[in-house]
Order: sequence, then structure tokens, then C-alpha cells
Amino acid sequence: MGRTPVLVLVAMASFLLMSAGLTRFWVADKVLVSPADQYQESELEAKDAQYFSVAEGKVVTADLRMIVTTRGDVAQATDSRVVWDEFSVVDDVTHKRQIDISERRSAFDRRTGVGVTCCGTRVNEEPVELEGQIYLYPIGVEKKAYKFYNQTAKGAFEATFVGEDTVNGLPVYKFQQKVPPTRIDTVNLPGSFVGLDEEGEVKLDRWYESVDTHYVEPMTGGVVKQDISRNETFKTQDGVERSKALVADVTFTPETVEELVGKATAAKNQITLLKVTIPVVLLVLGLLAIVAALLLSRLRPRNA
Repeated sequence: MGRTPVLVLVAMASFLLMSAGLTRFWVADKVLVSPADQYQESELEAKDAQYFSVAEGKVVTADLRMIVTTRGDVAQATDSRVVWDEFSVVDDVTHKRQIDISERRSAFDRRTGVGVTCCGTRVNEEPVELEGQIYLYPIGVEKKAYKFYNQTAKGAFEATFVGEDTVNGLPVYKFQQKVPPTRIDTVNLPGSFVGLDEEGEVKLDRWYESVDTHYVEPMTGGVVKQDISRNETFKTQDGVERSKALVADVTFTPETVEELVGKATAAKNQITLLKVTIPVVLLVLGLLAIVAALLLSRLRPRNA
């Protein structure tokens, strides 16, 4: 038997083994990144929330709905980062009125999810320096603490691993972030609105604190559900609380959770395919080709 079949098998084995390594360690890292052309509409809700209505001059109770639209700025994306713009609208469903509009521009590493300060990053037209995780946790989430950026407090705070759970049957890691009381704004309101006898307006500081729980698919780092216990108050300059500004328990709607779980599951399957299934198949085929080459090489002298 000639040498040609043996050489072909050796060449095939080399190609298959090299392809297995490239797929596992190079192709997967190139493909499994945050998309530059992101587009997502998410809906959140808060039942029986309380917020200060300037129009009524008092705190009112209502069901709230938040629509968050996220769109990628493809022109600003590079191989290492993506830039996403976010636009949020909060509606008072009970009284049928809009109570808040906000926007945000973020840049972050497309592989680790860590914030990058560039490209005009801002929250409501105010430039910000980004740090910590922005929208996502890294691929291959570990059971440890991560810093996660909070756009209301304009800072990154530690999100601690608190356990495992399931969301719509999908195994997830739970992380909890506690944002300490933070002054986020100063406004002028009539003193009578907050129970003061002073005539005219008084200066009030708006303070914010929250407890956020993230439900994260560990293989992809995607957040498939989020619960936010939010507490905002108005305080006079002496530090005395005068009124509630916003008290709400906010969560993704079931429809949004279902959509995010579906996306995380698809991404998880893609990671398994590129990092496990394809490399293992190529590795096995490569080893089989080596075995076949060895058997053929041993048969050559006998046949000759």
C-alpha cells in the first residue's frame, strides 16, 4: 500500500485537531460578543407605587409602567466595544399620564460587559464616567461579587452572589446590589407641598436608594429578570425627610421575562455548540484519523 493514504490521513488529522482548537479558543471568542446592532424593547411594571405629583402637590398611589428601548450605535462600535443608547418612558397607568422620560448612552467591552468611558457616555445629557458591568455580566459568570453600574446614582456598586434559582425553567444565578442613600438632584417646591409653613419655595434634595436583584444566566451573562425595590425621598437642607418622592417595587413583565429567557437560551445553545459540541466532534474525528493513519502505516510492510 502506498504512502499517499497515510499522508492524507495525517494531514486530515492535523487539520481537524487545529480546527478544534481554533473553534474553541478563537472562533467562539470572536462570535460570542455583545451585538453592535442591538435592538430591544423591555417593559417593567410597579404595582401600587407612590410618587410625588407636582401637578397635584402631593404623593399619589398608582400602577406604573416603564418602556425601555435600547438601540446600538453601529457607527461607534469597534472590535472591542459597543455603544448602546437607551430611552425610557414611565407612565402612570392608573391616572393615564406620563410622569418621566429619561435617556442614557453607554459604552462597554463587548466581551466582558465592563463599562468604557467614550463616545459621549451620558445620563440625561450629563456626561458620566462608566465603570463596572453595564447591561450584562461576563460570559461564564462566577459565584462572586461584581460591580454593576446604576444609572440613577451614576456610580457602580457591588452586586453580591446570593444563590441559585430558576426563571421559567432556566437555571440562573442571583445577584443582589444595595445602593446606599445617594443625593441625585436638588429641586425647588412650594413649602406647603411638603408640610412646611414657609411662604414661597423651599430647596429640597432628592435622595435615592435601592435594592436590585439580578437573575443572570451564568453561561451567557445575560440578565433575564430584574427586581428593583426603589426608595426616593425629598429632604430639606437640614437633612430632615419631608416627603416621599418615589417608592416602588419594579420588575420585568412576564412577557419581557419570557423574551429574555428565550434569547438567553438561544445564546447558551450557541456557546455550547461553539465551545463544546463542534470542538469535541472535530477532536474525535482528528484522533480517529490519526489511529487510521497508524493502522495503515503498520499494514504497509505486510502487504508489500
